Formats: sequence, C-alpha cells, structure tokens
Amino acid sequence: MRWVVLAGLLFGLFRGYRGWLGRHTFAPLDNTVRHTAATLAHVQLLLGFGLYAVSPLVRTFHLRDAEHAPGALFFGLLHAVLMVTAIVVLTIGSALAKRRPDNAAKFRTMALWFTAALLLMLLAVPWPFSPLASRPYFRF
Repeated sequence: MRWVVLAGLLFGLFRGYRGWLGRHTFAPLDNTVRHTAATLAHVQLLLGFGLYAVSPLVRTFHLRDAEHAPGALFFGLLHAVLMVTAIVVLTIGSALAKRRPDNAAKFRTMALWFTAALLLMLLAVPWPFSPLASRPYFRF
C-alpha cells in the first residue's frame, strides 16, 4: 500500500507542477488525482494506526529508554508523528487546492503542499541506510 500512496502522490505532484508551470486548465482528471492521492494517504494512515496498535516494538516503547534504542524511538515516536503531520499537510493542501478560484492557484497550491507532504514522508521512511531504523525496500 505504501508504494501506491507514493505513486499517487508523485502523480499528483507531476500533474500539479505540469499544470502550474505549463499554465494548463484544471481538468476533472486533475481534481480526481488530487482527491485520490489524499484518499490513498488516509487509507494508509488508518492501516498505519492499526499496525501501530498491534506492533510489539511500539508496545514496549518508553521514551525514557529511547536513547539506548534508536530503532524504538524511530518507530515509537518519530515515524508516527512525521507521517501524521505529512498526511495533515497533504489534506490541507488538497482542500485548499479544491477551493482556489483560478487554475494557476489550484495547481500551485497542489504542487507546493504535496511537495511538503512528500518531503515529510521521505524523512519518516525507515530507509535501509538510515542510522535510526533500517528496513528493506520490499519485504516478501
């Protein structure tokens, strides 16, 4: 699901920057992409909350012990806070873009807020090279 969210967000960014810089008309497809990207992120957030609730790593997490276990700190606090913040930013950007009066403002709002959401999401990913928490790109 995470890759679907990333693909939807990247496609939304593509449509946003393309429309903003190319001075295109905000078509129904652009509105659908905006709405779908936000919806996919919300579904992923709900799945993430479910996984957070049942995770044994998070269940044993205590902030006072975090300095000795950076992986626990990452998944117990940083990942959750950054991802929720990213989806809030994405949601605000989607809502603002929908309400803008002209095409350029819609595309600009979508592009800038979706970019901020993407950057927050990329900060919150447990990359394989991360010193805080390392996870493989794909788990089979």
